[in-house]
Order: sequence, then C-alpha cells, then structure tokens
Amino acid sequence: MSFCKHNNLVLLPGQKNRVRCKHCHLTIKADDLEKNFCPECFEVNGRKHYEFDEVAEDLSETSQYRCEDCGLIINGE
Repeated sequence: MSFCKHNNLVLLPGQKNRVRCKHCHLTIKADDLEKNFCPECFEVNGRKHYEFDEVAEDLSETSQYRCEDCGLIINGE
C-alpha cells in the first residue's frame, strides 16, 4: 500500500487526432504515422495500406491524472 498523498497531480492529455486503419483496425495518433501507411500492416504482411478512418473524440470520457510522486493513474469525475 502506498503512503503517497497524491499532492502533485498532472492532467493527462485526452485521445485526440487519432485514426484507425481500415484493414487491421490499428488505432494510432495521426502524428505518429511517419510514412502515411499503417505500420502494423507493413510489419505483419509487408503491405502498405494508406486508408484510415478518423476516430471521433469521446467527450464523455473522464479526465485522468497521474501523480508525479508515485506514478499512480487517477480517474477523475
């Protein structure tokens, strides 16, 4: 059991700007697509798929915080 009082919290960023591959359904940040093709499809099948669907941001998602002292993730309301 941790004796941390969680006084040093940092708000974690939400899931924004994400895309889903139409072939393997990998969900990834659009910024992480270095070469504009799905890295999972290329690694597994050796094929470069460029077709993605945008993933809508879930506004009902609760905020998450991380304690900088002990690393615990806390879900907000």
